[in-house]
Amino acid sequence: MHTTESHNGITIRPARTADIPAIMRLMEPLVERRILLGKDMVVMYEAVQEFLVAEDEAGRVIGYGALHVLWEHLGEVRTLGVSEEFLGRGVGGRLLAALEEEARALGLSRLFCLTFEVPFFTKHGFEEMVEGDKPVIAADVYAELLRSPDEGVAEFLDLARVKPNTLGNTRLLKKLG
Repeated sequence: MHTTESHNGITIRPARTADIPAIMRLMEPLVERRILLGKDMVVMYEAVQEFLVAEDEAGRVIGYGALHVLWEHLGEVRTLGVSEEFLGRGVGGRLLAALEEEARALGLSRLFCLTFEVPFFTKHGFEEMVEGDKPVIAADVYAELLRSPDEGVAEFLDLARVKPNTLGNTRLLKKLG
């Protein structure tokens, strides 16, 4: 992720390893409320290159979000959150837009997310994936994705093994223009 963008004193930039403790602190209340799935710190460090952060004028991390590639044209928005102090100020929308820009730069044409925050994502063009809809991926790609140990892939495929962790979440998809 290469972009750094600043607006109204808030900067969106690629995460660094030094940001992980701050991201984990910001995630804590959302994990406690079961809005986000908890992640071990080692997993966060392993995925640091997938994250963008939002920081305020003082350099404090106030938001975060990750883009994870699932397949050739398909990615997942993961672990998107904003400090309660900054909710409603467009920080989440700016993070999501920056993640979408990164997705396009990687050649992705669709983004998936699994979320309780359906109104936020639908406001930004995501649509609910409904059983019986036209398949999002071809059968041969589905067979390949089944081989992945990644939980995000399992969530996308709606596999039963992730159900206990994701009950109540909504699977959403967005086609990038």
